[in-house]
This record gives sequence, structure tokens and C-alpha cells, in this order.
Amino acid sequence: MIKVLFVCVHNSARSQMAEAFLNQLGKGVFFAESAGLEPGKLDPFSVQVMKEIGYDISQNKVKSVFHFYQQGKIYSFVIKVCDQMKGQKCPIFPLTHQSLNWNIEDPTDFEGSYDLKLEKTRKIRDEIKLKVLEFIAKYKD
Repeated sequence: MIKVLFVCVHNSARSQMAEAFLNQLGKGVFFAESAGLEPGKLDPFSVQVMKEIGYDISQNKVKSVFHFYQQGKIYSFVIKVCDQMKGQKCPIFPLTHQSLNWNIEDPTDFEGSYDLKLEKTRKIRDEIKLKVLEFIAKYKD
């Protein structure tokens, strides 16, 4: 089983979506968890767009990367989904085989109408799903 940790700032949107996708699409080969630097609250737009495609993340808890570190957890991969290009600080997790940076926009920063935020969050969801599928294809063997 290949253990993967998705990290971002608040563990409220991107990392939650990535965890759900990898645990379902990579079932039997991969095991994913997610955590944040400063855990916040689940993003309602992310919950809604995941539900649209059959993933219920509404009961997920936001988790702290420091808590996982204190538990001594070890991962084959840590995937940072923070938007580091826009200055977001992503946590570092020691004792990891490999770290990857995906640089994904933060849906909780989107502005505009309800429908516009929903549309932008769908694009992020689809981008994350594609990246997860590419990750599975590359590392499943």
C-alpha cells in the first residue's frame, strides 16, 4: 500500500478533494490522508461540487499536519496542493520518500457570485481529479 499525504493551508478544500479521489480511484494500491498547516472549516463549495459527482466529503474532519507528525506517521509521498505561486505557505513533512508540488488555486479565495464560485470550484475539482489519475498511472507499479 502506497501511503500519500495531501497538504495545504487549511485542509478545507483541495487536499480534501484529492484525498477522496485517490482513496476511491486508487483503492487497493494507495491510501491517502490530508492535513493542513492551519486547519479551518470544510469549504461548502468543495463539498457541493464533490457531491455532484458522487463523493460525499461533508462529514470529513479538517486535520493538522503537526498532529500527523506527532503521531510519527510516515508517507511514501507528500503532495502539496498549495498555490505556492501566489505565496501560499505549504507545510513540510519530514520522513517522506518524495514530495510533489501541484500548485492549485485555493477555492476559498474565489470571489464573485455564488454561481461563479461554484463554477470555479468545479474547475479546481476537475483539475485535481486529472492530477490524481495521472499520479495513479505513474506510481501504481
